Amino acid sequence: MLMYFSSRADAGYQLAQELLVTYRYENCVVVALNDGGVVLGREIAAQLHCALALLLLETIDVPGENQNFGTLTQSGSFTYNSDFSEGEVDEYYTEFHGYLDDQKREKMDRINQLLGSSGIVNPEMLRAHNVILVADGLPNGALLDAAADFLKPLNILKLIICTPIASVQAVDVAHLTGDELHILSVTDNYIDTAHYYEKNDTFDHQTVIAILRDIVLHWQ
Repeated sequence: MLMYFSSRADAGYQLAQELLVTYRYENCVVVALNDGGVVLGREIAAQLHCALALLLLETIDVPGENQNFGTLTQSGSFTYNSDFSEGEVDEYYTEFHGYLDDQKREKMDRINQLLGSSGIVNPEMLRAHNVILVADGLPNGALLDAAADFLKPLNILKLIICTPIASVQAVDVAHLTGDELHILSVTDNYIDTAHYYEKNDTFDHQTVIAILRDIVLHWQ
């Protein structure tokens, strides 16, 4: 049954209850995949008594279409949306290569401005840990594809994927990339992430970075 949530914080609390028995006080790091994921992740990290960090990801859409072409990670790697076949990727890149290259440069600059900030993922903090990936919603598998590529060279214990709401397509990708899934609701007609929350308790990017900085200072 399709679920709606009063807020991201409430959804994060519900996810934390599923994780509590197995992962409290274990070697875990909660890694948010987007700004809304930080709000959820804060609840999970508080319940599990573990670190919270944001993985810097920037998505690039196909011009004129509401489709994610691929995702740039803070390591500089670019992961194509696995929804596209190789032929479709080649076709889009041939048609829009100038625009796409400009977007990659622009968004890598944005990532570089934040690298080194408190609360941003440092790969070393993930080694030999259970990594709990959190997003406030997964309309497709693009963020998971990019996160999996980022984590591939790291020796993590287990990859646990958590989200309140996901599309069928995102769940398919999650099964391929994760060791354990905690997904509260699945839909084959994903509208918009904000649609599934009564309260829009998310923040702009700079506020999210400030929240993470405060959390890190509180731990120190």
